[in-house]
Amino acid sequence: QVQLVESGGGLVQPGGSLRLSCAASGGTFSRYATGWFRQGSGKEREFVAAISWSGGSTYYADSVKGRLTISRDNAKNTVYLQMNSLKPEDTAVYYCAAGSVSTTLIIRLMRAYDYWGQGTQVAVSS
Repeated sequence: QVQLVESGGGLVQPGGSLRLSCAASGGTFSRYATGWFRQGSGKEREFVAAISWSGGSTYYADSVKGRLTISRDNAKNTVYLQMNSLKPEDTAVYYCAAGSVSTTLIIRLMRAYDYWGQGTQVAVSS
């Protein structure tokens, strides 16, 4: 079993930056692809970004390309989401997820992931 704990959320002004972290414990984290999803108030949870187990491949939702960057440090069992040029529409609870994703065709889908964190709130407002 893998436990995931997100941190780094908070309140930031439009155009600002945040870095989210997802710390893993209890399993072989380096074997799992990892994704970030978000859920705004009254909205469905949506894919944001994902990274392969090795860190060699990354995937992004069109709405965040060029602004958000996912990375991982397997030695620290941690995945990061660097968020720049934040917009009010980025306001949401951000969730980290990990799983043995068998194909990149499903890496953007929630059902590809076996383990989820509790989420961290990001609010973008002036």
